[in-house]
Amino acid sequence: MKTSWIVAGTGAVVSALGWRMLPKKTGAGILGFGLAHVILGLADRLRPTIRQ
Repeated sequence: MKTSWIVAGTGAVVSALGWRMLPKKTGAGILGFGLAHVILGLADRLRPTIRQ
């Protein structure tokens, strides 16, 4: 569960960086990359875990 929060948090930081660079095409790519990590990190939290 901790890894999911780290992925989502890192994605939020990268998204903020991309937002600040937005007038450039590179900024739009970085923003999309960060948002994808936020979504994947939160989706990973919804996945059921298997106890060993």
